[in-house]
Amino acid sequence: MQVIKDLLFMVAQYILPHHLLSRFAGCIAECRWPWFKNPLITWFVKSYQVNMDEAVTSDPTSFAHFNDFFTRALKADARSFVDEQGSIACPVDGAISQIGDIEAGRLFQAKGHEFSTYDLLGGSLGLEKEFDGGKFTTIYLSPKDYHRIHMPVSGTLREMIYVPGRLFSVSPLTASQVPGLFSRNERVVAIFDTEFGPMAMVLVGAMIVASIETVWAGLVTPPKRQLQKFSYGEPIHLEKGEEMGRFKLGSTVVMLFGKDAMNWEQALTADQGVRMGQLLGNQASPSEN
Repeated sequence: MQVIKDLLFMVAQYILPHHLLSRFAGCIAECRWPWFKNPLITWFVKSYQVNMDEAVTSDPTSFAHFNDFFTRALKADARSFVDEQGSIACPVDGAISQIGDIEAGRLFQAKGHEFSTYDLLGGSLGLEKEFDGGKFTTIYLSPKDYHRIHMPVSGTLREMIYVPGRLFSVSPLTASQVPGLFSRNERVVAIFDTEFGPMAMVLVGAMIVASIETVWAGLVTPPKRQLQKFSYGEPIHLEKGEEMGRFKLGSTVVMLFGKDAMNWEQALTADQGVRMGQLLGNQASPSEN
């Protein structure tokens, strides 16, 4: 029975009108009618076992609408960021889908599936070269997770790239079945210059998500669904731990560093749960370069 359900789910991924469904879900998520949004949020909290005790606003009925609840802020002491010199913090709550090396411009997605840095970053040969031989990790945010994204290290924004695409689900099932999933979905690529060299934070949209925000641009919704690059005259610098973006409904973050810049914590593995602020890696020592 489960096999049939999974098969039907995967078939639906290819035939459903992704963007139309996402716009419809967005309208529902912005509904302010108490008789509608309060039962919806209460049901969601119970069904997904959302921990409201760590939220600034713990009463599910106090939010203006579902999106307000979904992007809820946490109490100041709910998370702590690793602050040792040369440390790299986890940018989100979630689970590691994959973690490892960028080999020959390819990132591992799941058994039997890879995708290219070139495609992921919007078709830039220059960026592909900057991250060749580097490190990457893909972190999946489930519905119950905190959905704001924070800086793993301090950095200055170099450019933001909007890459149009599909809106497949980014669940573990689709990651194992859809080739090049993260380089096919709509996404926002933020390139930062850091003490570790270049860092890419790729915010991947998904089915009924299609709403990605950054703190410098707000909701990223270009008038035309085509690749666009954004540069900024005034430097935008964000300190480690500062919020850099958020998802309205869940999705995935792919984080990349350049060659010989850093190393992931050896204990980290695929399918491991992580919390925003915990140690993910450290700057590579000179002897390793």
